[in-house]
Amino acid sequence: MKKYVAISLLIIYMFSTTELYQALKLPFLIEHFIEHKEQNRNLTLWKFLCMHYTPETVNDGDYEKDMKLPFKTHFHMNYATFTADLPTQNLTFPIFNPFVEAKVVNRYQPTFLTSSFLSSIWQPPKFC
Repeated sequence: MKKYVAISLLIIYMFSTTELYQALKLPFLIEHFIEHKEQNRNLTLWKFLCMHYTPETVNDGDYEKDMKLPFKTHFHMNYATFTADLPTQNLTFPIFNPFVEAKVVNRYQPTFLTSSFLSSIWQPPKFC
């Protein structure tokens, strides 16, 4: 599930912030090519692309359709805004009362640690 959500968010981000949305116009490119192909049987895809995308663009009477082709016009987006409304949480914080008397508990019991145990730590290493 996380994978699908991540892929969906990536696709939404790429389509909204880059020129990738132009790929959605590819079916119109194919349809327009078929229209030109019906008018001229010798027209190849390369000639069609050169006719519509080179600086020497031929004005063949369907300028409005030509401008709907992918990468003919560009949408200049200056910014993208993503918002997420998270549900509010009721947080409770403990109340600290400084006037409560603190009890000091002495947990040190010297009977557990003998002096011979503590002094053995500081002995030099013994070799066999």
